[in-house]
Amino acid sequence: MTHTIINPETLHNPVGYGYSHIARASGEMVFIAGQYASDGEGHVTSDDFADQVRRSFENMGTALAAAGLDYRHVVQIRTFIVDHDMARLEILAKAVQEIWGDLPPTQTLIGVAALALPGMLFEVDAIAFTEDGS
Repeated sequence: MTHTIINPETLHNPVGYGYSHIARASGEMVFIAGQYASDGEGHVTSDDFADQVRRSFENMGTALAAAGLDYRHVVQIRTFIVDHDMARLEILAKAVQEIWGDLPPTQTLIGVAALALPGMLFEVDAIAFTEDGS
């Protein structure tokens, strides 16, 4: 896959917040539906926000692998946080940095009042690109 992360010097540096401004990609698009801290039956596995973020990204990794991809192929994520605040942003930014380092994908964070199931505090979806467009 060919993709380039771009953070123009004329815009603020977004990396510390867990995202990049631009991802330019070639290849075939793969959409990963919203992943949350679910077990094999779809039950929320924890009521702790940090645990939910970790498990949600693990589930995203599982979904990517099923498509023959991994985190390197992700060019955009959308994150949904119940009762968003700076403490939760810091937890999310740390998780993103652990996965993508200094080249995180683009991200839109959406603060929400609630998610699909009781107890869900976090959800993430993704757009990824294949290596060769096949």
